Amino acid sequence: MGKGPKKPKAKEGGRRRKKKVSVLTQERIDYVDWKDINLLRRFMSDRAKIRARQVTGNNQQQQKEIAQAIKNAREMALLPYNNRITTQRSASRSRDDNRIDGPVPQPTAPPPSMRGPGEGDDDEQEAVEMAGEGAPMEFSAEESSAPEASAPEADVEEAATPEAPEATEEESVS
Repeated sequence: MGKGPKKPKAKEGGRRRKKKVSVLTQERIDYVDWKDINLLRRFMSDRAKIRARQVTGNNQQQQKEIAQAIKNAREMALLPYNNRITTQRSASRSRDDNRIDGPVPQPTAPPPSMRGPGEGDDDEQEAVEMAGEGAPMEFSAEESSAPEASAPEADVEEAATPEAPEATEEESVS
């Protein structure tokens, strides 16, 4: 039982890979400087992670030097800690099928909270509700600003008496 360490068996279906040669040994770099951004980026992934020794071909000492230089460069804000990768969604999504091509519909009237006093009459609200149910309703500028024009016939006598003209919104603003 005093035999030495066992050698790992080669995989039957796999082939032996040739060991990668480090960039540092190829270019005969003795000292890894944290200010050499171009060299350090070669040892980082697109998401700014430090690549593994098996990927880069570094030995243990070179990997420690590279890692320390990258960490120093990150501290000095020369390299990012991470890069956010954004991908666009494909156009074949099911929720995109419900969208209608064309301009975005714009509101025709301000929201109720933005209206002035007297602008939100019951007749107008009923018309908006009916329009939402599928019955097309069209209003002219006179109808929407003058609720007396749509008054029932019983109130005709009151409307027939001459009164002082009321100030419209345009006159009151200026």
